[in-house]
Amino acid sequence: MAQSNKMKAIILAAGVGSRIRPLTDNCPKSLLRVDGKTILEMMISHLQDCGINEVVFVLGYLQEQIKKFIKTNFPDLKTHFVTNERYAETNTGFSLMLTKNFVQRSTFIKFDADVVFDKEILKKLIECEHANCLCIDKDINLDAEEIKVIIKDQNRVIKASKTVNPKDAIGESIGIEKISSETAKLLFSELELMMEDEENHQEYYESAYERLIDKNVPFYALDISGLKWTEIDTKEDFITAEKIFSQKT
Repeated sequence: MAQSNKMKAIILAAGVGSRIRPLTDNCPKSLLRVDGKTILEMMISHLQDCGINEVVFVLGYLQEQIKKFIKTNFPDLKTHFVTNERYAETNTGFSLMLTKNFVQRSTFIKFDADVVFDKEILKKLIECEHANCLCIDKDINLDAEEIKVIIKDQNRVIKASKTVNPKDAIGESIGIEKISSETAKLLFSELELMMEDEENHQEYYESAYERLIDKNVPFYALDISGLKWTEIDTKEDFITAEKIFSQKT
């Protein structure tokens, strides 16, 4: 994994986590503990274990708690903190756009800050031959909430959104992607263009991926089925995460 030390990471952690309240009334979702460790702690530890030591955090809700936690627990991590002042009225596309100046010339891996995952997923993503990859779980029940993915030959992604018909989808995108330095430039240009229109402020970053896919920029699906992960949106998800990750293996 020699190339991983040139990669950066982006962690989107600006949101309120309203669907899991009251757990997030006084604590950012990324600082909730699963099996005794915060979501963020597990994520950063995996990054460092895989050779990635520069991370851009997009913060908003209760951001000082997150900054203090990172500075205290990961003093050697090279960090950049970006504030989404409009976190309450914007979505992940807007947050990702704000990282442009820190990553535009680098290959990066992007994480949603509410995903708990096995380190093996990150290893596979770093080692994947494709420049632009979305981690996909095929072994999952798909409904309206998931980012569902349609692929064609050689796992090339042609659609990735909540509006995809589950019957057409191969699986769910789990919120962890690798983006090449070449594609990053195109991606940030696309995001800036999108966000000029206020109507797009609630769009997910996948909308920008889809726009690039429509312009023939290749994105591929990396199958991580069978590896442990879960996204924490609700109290039920939180309970599921505890069950998955507290199993001693």
